[in-house]
Amino acid sequence: MDNIITFEDFTKVDLRIGTIIQVKDFPNAKKPAYQLTIDFGDLGTKKSSAQITTLYSKDDLLNRQIVAVVNFPKKQIADFMSECLVVGAVKEKDVFLLHPETKVKNGSVVS
Repeated sequence: MDNIITFEDFTKVDLRIGTIIQVKDFPNAKKPAYQLTIDFGDLGTKKSSAQITTLYSKDDLLNRQIVAVVNFPKKQIADFMSECLVVGAVKEKDVFLLHPETKVKNGSVVS
């Protein structure tokens, strides 16, 4: 592997558990996506654009807990400002969201 990182590099990534509290269509995105609002407890809410429309409906996503990186800089995607990165496993072109097995407190650290 050419992209080896150190443990110190990994500790800089702030992975947290959040609950999706709002899901909107994102018609201005280049690829099909949703606009998500995610509750991270004491960290507050953050917005994210997610290209997960092939496997998940808006109803599937509402109130679902997910894993996200919360310490990336904001990124402009079309007319939307994404504030975190929802994490998933990719199989072919589909993204399968990562999530805790049982409900945990929003904002919990993933390590």
